[in-house]
Amino acid sequence: MGRMMFMSGLSLLMASIAVHETANAFVVVSPSAAASRGARRCDFSLSASSSSSVSSNNDLLGGIEAIDSQNHALFEKLDKLREQSFFRLYSVDMLASCEYIPQELTECYSETCEIYPVDEEEVPDNIRVVDHDEHDFEIDGWGRWDMPTEDYYDTQEFKEDYTAYNGAEVWNFIHNRICFDGYEYDDDHWKADFNKAVSGLHSMISAQIILGIQERIDTGDGFAEDEPWTDPVVEFERRLSPTGETPLAMENLYFSYMLCLTAASRARDRLLEDCNSGKIEAEAAEQLRPVLDSPLLVDPSVENASRKLHDHAVKDSDSMGALWEARMRTRELLRIMNCVQCNKCRLHGKIGMMGLSTALQILVGSAGEGGDVTRVHRVELAALMTTLYKFSRAIEICQKYLD
Repeated sequence: MGRMMFMSGLSLLMASIAVHETANAFVVVSPSAAASRGARRCDFSLSASSSSSVSSNNDLLGGIEAIDSQNHALFEKLDKLREQSFFRLYSVDMLASCEYIPQELTECYSETCEIYPVDEEEVPDNIRVVDHDEHDFEIDGWGRWDMPTEDYYDTQEFKEDYTAYNGAEVWNFIHNRICFDGYEYDDDHWKADFNKAVSGLHSMISAQIILGIQERIDTGDGFAEDEPWTDPVVEFERRLSPTGETPLAMENLYFSYMLCLTAASRARDRLLEDCNSGKIEAEAAEQLRPVLDSPLLVDPSVENASRKLHDHAVKDSDSMGALWEARMRTRELLRIMNCVQCNKCRLHGKIGMMGLSTALQILVGSAGEGGDVTRVHRVELAALMTTLYKFSRAIEICQKYLD
C-alpha cells in the first residue's frame, strides 16, 4: 500500500496529536491550517509531544480485537438489513436553512449531490403513520428530527458516495464550536468522551469518502479537473492512518462504533417487541433478528466504551448536572447539518448524527444511567441501526488498507 506499512487496529492506540477535523463531503485539516484560521481549539487528542500509549484507553483493546475478528460477519447481516424499508426511508427537510454560518458556503453543483423523494406509494403506510404520530417537541431531548412530510428519501437509491463536496466550514464549526473546548483526549470526563464520539463519526465519514474514491476508479468514471482527492491510498494515509493528520482517527472510530453496538444491544428487547407486534414488517424482522443475535452486541470488552462513558457521567454531582449540555449539543449536531450544501451529504449526515444521538440517549439518558428505550421513536431506531451499518462498513474499509 504505497511507501508505508500500516499498523493493525490494536497498534493504533499509539501516537497522538492535536486534531482539528474538517471535511469532504467533509475533509480533515492539519492543526497548523486550523490555527492559521484562528479556530478555537476543541481538543480530542493528546498533545503532539506525546508518543506514548494512551494508557486510559488500554481497556478498549479487547473491544478492538473483538471487532477486528467479528465485524465482517455482522457487516454482512447489516448489509441485508439496510435494504428494508424500515431502515432505508427517512422524511428529511432538504429545504431547511442554515442558521449558524452566515457567510456564503460552497455549494455542490454536481449531479452526484442531488437526491429526489420517492413516490408516495413506495412509503409503507405503517412507517408514515408511526413517524407522524411519534413526532413531538421535547425541549430538552437528545435530538429533534425533521417534522415528517410527504417527502421520503431512500438511502438505497441515494447511497453514500464521493461527491467531492467540501464541507470543511461545517466540520470546523462542529469541532470548534459544538464540541467541548478545553478537554484533552485522556481527560477523565464525559465531555472528552463526547468529543471522541463526534470525532469517530467524522472518521466514519472519511472512510466512506475513501471507498467512494476507490469506486470511482473501479468503475472508470474518473474525476473532474478541480476535484482535489483522487487517490484512496493517499487519502487513507492522510485522514485515518496513525501517521497521518489525525493519528487517533481510527481509535475514535472504534470508540464510537462500540457505543453504537452497546446502544443497539440495550435496544434489543424494544426492537424484538416491534418485530413481534408487526410494527417492523415481517421481512425486515427476519433480517433484524440475526443482527441482534450478533456476539459483538453483548461482548463485555465492547461494552467497556459505554462503561467508561457511564462512569464519567455519574462520577459526581457536577458531571450529572451538566449532562444537559450533551443533549443540547446533539440537537445542534443535527441542526448544523442544514448548513451542508450537498443534499446527499445532508441526508446521510443527518442520519449519522441522529444515530449517534440515539446511542447517547439510550446509554446516558437524562441522569447518566441510561434512557427509556420504550420512548425511542421509529426514526431514531432506524437511524441507530443504519449508523451501526455505516460504522461497520467503515471498519471493513479501513481493514482493507491495514492488511
